[in-house]
Amino acid sequence: MFAVLKTGGKQYKVQSGDVLRVEKLAADAGETIQFNEILMLGGDKPVVGAPMVDGAAVQAEVIDQIKGKKVINFVKRRRKHSSKRTVGHRQKLTLLRITEILEKGGDKTGVKAAIGAGSVSGAAIAAAEKKPAAKKAAPKAEAKAETKKAAPAKAAKAEAGADDLKVLSGVGPALEKKLHEAGVTTFAQVAAWTADDIAEMDEKLSFKGRIEREGWVEQAKALVK
Repeated sequence: MFAVLKTGGKQYKVQSGDVLRVEKLAADAGETIQFNEILMLGGDKPVVGAPMVDGAAVQAEVIDQIKGKKVINFVKRRRKHSSKRTVGHRQKLTLLRITEILEKGGDKTGVKAAIGAGSVSGAAIAAAEKKPAAKKAAPKAEAKAETKKAAPAKAAKAEAGADDLKVLSGVGPALEKKLHEAGVTTFAQVAAWTADDIAEMDEKLSFKGRIEREGWVEQAKALVK
């Protein structure tokens, strides 16, 4: 009987007792691992998966963690400012021996699953371990969001009893906003301005004599009455 298994993006046809090298797996020498991605089982009655064969598995014993042959990558650019680069690489591999091919019951055994050392599964486990820390930080983020929501509400509450200062000559939405920021929200406040107050507001908000020129104080007094 033989099986076709998938690991490290490659497919291998194996039989019991075969020794093969695969992309590095997260396992130590002497451990027994199990491949659950079985594409086909061969024998008297071949079974082809769709795409995997349900319940089938291949177990193997890890012999050693090794490295493949060195591969040299040489790049040279022939230009005015020429350059060249040499990089060597040795792929990390796992040497293992196939011990058993299971037609059924592969999904029930408690043998360690064959997972790539840099697989998505490993990354998912690491991410799951960090989730509690993210949950602890969540209350702070929620409190910050609530503060942001409360700010417009406070502003609306403060302006609830305010007069429409845009009634004053030359006052538009932008100038009204400046006055609100300075604490001026009613006609009564404007009507009570003295010469010193006018000079202070003129300098503070850069009105350049607009208050006296437009006659805001007189207009405010008339509106208050």
